[in-house]
Amino acid sequence: IADAAVIGVLDDEGEEVPKAFVVAQPGAEDLDEAAVIAFVAERVSPHKKVRKVEFIDLVPKSAAGKILRKDLRAGEARRS
Repeated sequence: IADAAVIGVLDDEGEEVPKAFVVAQPGAEDLDEAAVIAFVAERVSPHKKVRKVEFIDLVPKSAAGKILRKDLRAGEARRS
């Protein structure tokens, strides 16, 4: 994983769950959603486990380098 960001999204029951946006390293063809979920699950408490993963080309960041989660949420809203 080259970069990642996590936001809360609504699941089918209307509850907020963590969703990860992941930028894969070049040459990481074996990286998939299940591998990311398993990796995170081993390291965090149950309520913080990532439930959804989306692979993207670039995590949006401000000029200061902060992750622009509002841009990720806006993109998520367009897909819903």
